[in-house]
Amino acid sequence: MNYKPILIICGEPNSIFTELFAKSLKRYKNKKPIVLIGSINLIKLQFKKLGFKLTPKLIKLESNQLRNLKNNQIYIVEVDYNFNQPFEKISLKSKKYIKKCFDKALNIIHNNKISGLINGPISKEFFLKGKYQGITEYLSSRLGVKENFAMLIYNKSLSVSPITTHLPIRKVPKQIKTKDIVLKSILISNFFKKRFFKKPRIAITGLNPHCENFLSKSEEIDIIEPAIKILKKKKINVSGPFPADTIFLEQNYKKFDVVIGMYHDQVLAPLKALKGFSAINITLGLPFLRISPDHGPNFQMIGKNKSNPQSFLEAIKFLDSGK
Repeated sequence: MNYKPILIICGEPNSIFTELFAKSLKRYKNKKPIVLIGSINLIKLQFKKLGFKLTPKLIKLESNQLRNLKNNQIYIVEVDYNFNQPFEKISLKSKKYIKKCFDKALNIIHNNKISGLINGPISKEFFLKGKYQGITEYLSSRLGVKENFAMLIYNKSLSVSPITTHLPIRKVPKQIKTKDIVLKSILISNFFKKRFFKKPRIAITGLNPHCENFLSKSEEIDIIEPAIKILKKKKINVSGPFPADTIFLEQNYKKFDVVIGMYHDQVLAPLKALKGFSAINITLGLPFLRISPDHGPNFQMIGKNKSNPQSFLEAIKFLDSGK
C-alpha cells in the first residue's frame, strides 16, 4: 500500500527546526513518505553543526514527481536559499525563503493528495508583519477560506481552541461573536467525529472573571450563552459558559474532550502547564490538515542541541497514523 505523503515546510531557516526534525527521526520511524520543502544544503550544514548524521538519506525530488513515492523514505523538494553560516540572524532573506516554501507546498497540494502539511517554527512577528494574526489566518487567506476556520491545540486527553487567536487583549471583547463561536464549535465537533469517530464533549468558557455580569450586561449574556443555545439545538455536545479559573481543575476538565476559550492565553497557558510539549496546533477548515508544533522558533536555543522535540514529533505521529 502506497501512503499519501506528509509534507513538511522547513520554516524559519534560523530556528530549531533541523534539531527537532533530527531528534524526531531518531525516536520514531515513519511509515509514510515524508517530503521536506526547503534547502538541502542548509539542512546538511545544520545537521553537521549540530552533530547529527543525516539518516535516512534525503532523496531529491522535483515538485511534479510526487506520485508513487516509497513508504518510510524521506524526500526533499529544493528551495533555493543563499547563506554563509548554518545559522544566521532572521532577515528579509529568510522571510522570502519561507514564502517560497509555502508557494511550493501549496502548488504541490493543488496537484497531489497528501496526508497533511506540517510547517516548522516560524516567527509570526517577522514573517507576517502584522498583516495576519498567525499562520492559521495566513493560510486561510491564501486558500480563500474567509470565516469558517479554527485553531485547535490538540492533545489526546485534552484539547483547547481560542475563539480569537493572536490578538491583543484590549481587542478581544469586540472580536467575540456568537456566529464565530457556533461555526468554530461545529467545525471542531465534525473534526472529532470524522477523525476519531466520537462526538466530543465541549466546554465553553466565559470571558469575564467568574462569568460575572457587570452593569447588568456581559459578553456571557449577550454573546456566549446565545451561541451555546444554538449549538445545543444543533445537537452539538456543548456545555457552559464556565469560569476559566476553575474549568482546568482536574475534576472539571476530565469531563471534556475540548475546552473552547475566548482568547489565546485563556486556554493555551493552562494546557501547556498541564500537558507540556505534547500538544500540536491543527488548523481546521482548510482543504487539508495543517499542523505545526505548539511553539515558535526559539531563537535562544538555536545550535545548542537542547530543544525538546516532543510537539514536532507528535505532529509527525498524528499525520503518520492516518490512512
